Amino acid sequence: MAKRVGVALTKRVVESADKRDQRYFVWDSELSGFGLRVETSGAKTFVVRYRAEGGGRSAAQRFVTIGRLGTLTPEQARKQAKTILGGVAKGEDPADERRAKRREMKIAGLINLYEEEGCVVQRGKRQGQPMKPLTKQLTLARLRNHVVPLLGHKRVSEVNAGDIERFARDVTAGKTNRDEKIGPRRRIIVRGGDGAARKVVRDLSAVFSFAIRSEIVPRNPCETAAVRKTDNQRKRFLLLDEVTRLGSALDELEAEGVNSKAISIARLWALTGCRREEIASLKWAEVNLSEGLLELDDSKTGKSIRPLGAAAVALLESLPREAGNDFVFPGERGDSYFQGTKRIWAKAIKKAKLPGVTPHTLRHTIGSTAVSTGEALALTGAILGHSSPRSTAIYAHVQNDPSRRAANRVVKKIAAALAGNNQTLRKPPRKPAVPEGLADLDGLVQSLFVRLLREGLDAARVKNIVTDMIAAREAGHKVVQAPTNSE
Repeated sequence: MAKRVGVALTKRVVESADKRDQRYFVWDSELSGFGLRVETSGAKTFVVRYRAEGGGRSAAQRFVTIGRLGTLTPEQARKQAKTILGGVAKGEDPADERRAKRREMKIAGLINLYEEEGCVVQRGKRQGQPMKPLTKQLTLARLRNHVVPLLGHKRVSEVNAGDIERFARDVTAGKTNRDEKIGPRRRIIVRGGDGAARKVVRDLSAVFSFAIRSEIVPRNPCETAAVRKTDNQRKRFLLLDEVTRLGSALDELEAEGVNSKAISIARLWALTGCRREEIASLKWAEVNLSEGLLELDDSKTGKSIRPLGAAAVALLESLPREAGNDFVFPGERGDSYFQGTKRIWAKAIKKAKLPGVTPHTLRHTIGSTAVSTGEALALTGAILGHSSPRSTAIYAHVQNDPSRRAANRVVKKIAAALAGNNQTLRKPPRKPAVPEGLADLDGLVQSLFVRLLREGLDAARVKNIVTDMIAAREAGHKVVQAPTNSE
């Protein structure tokens, strides 16, 4: 916790309190115990701090949340704080009384409280930090569309493991399904099924964990419920001939005149292995073309550096920039990024006859291609951004060059398949046949021939290079320099 600062909590002071890397408090210098809590997200909440059971250093310290800035003004919050502290002076314990009332609240009310106070990451490297906005939005949507209709009327203290099991069965059976128009170009579509049930049970378990931390309930009924909480492990990835079909489908759609932004986004999914939103919401400030890197400010794991293959760099270089817009793929309306990939992606996989393939499948494809190509796991992790931001920062200056070369080798295969040229993607035999007329090559030139094939060069190009070397050798010329990978 940051050092506590005592100032008069005026409107100007409250509004000027900026967010920091850690939550901190600003305590009022005029009313002891009245303060402002500033979250890492910038949210500001008025609180009261006091000692229970008549005070004293040995007494437990309690916190009572008064309300958010915006809902309350500083003066309104100060009046409520005086009322609370006045009760404390008479021996009351408002925090304990509030907990007792919360034990009687219903599940719908608990979800509202969770939205206000509990939407934080509960485990992992980002533990305690606020959920990302999209994660919070989707989590609350699942809770309100599935949990509230089926369990919202129940008191939090009454829900048991059996209720959770029946709830999961009902969601799987589709009892919460909805398709409702709520405005112009706006619909709410809710679907049940096994996957939806597993996700929402995990969400509800997080709500009960928050309730335990807040001393509202003593146990989490989701933990003992006999329901499956883990998703099926995704093992689907595309073979290179399937990538070729996808590339052909994207080419056809582009020729038909579909939005070029959606096509470019799909190609970058295939060429980078990035997550769906990492490409769709990409900003030019995160693109470092000179060094061949994506420097993502806020990926799933925080800040992340991703190496780019030459094909991905070339695609990004070809994209136009819209003046006054930070996004690589700006939206058709407003200031956000392009949102129209879902419909066009469905058309692409239908044309390619790849049912069930998602943009995330392309991420698995990059990973599987890297491993099958023989890339080290550390370099594969660098391409996919699996390393933590802290680890990336430590070795970025060492790993960028080799990981970029690895990305180039891997993406070269994907790019060739995407363009419909699968000829060079077949793994060469251990002892490839030497082209006609080259049977007298010595061991060094044969080794060079094999190496160039493995580096992914076109077979015709390899033959030309080796033929030129033979001609130079027969003419008595000395080969001064071996061809590089860039040839």
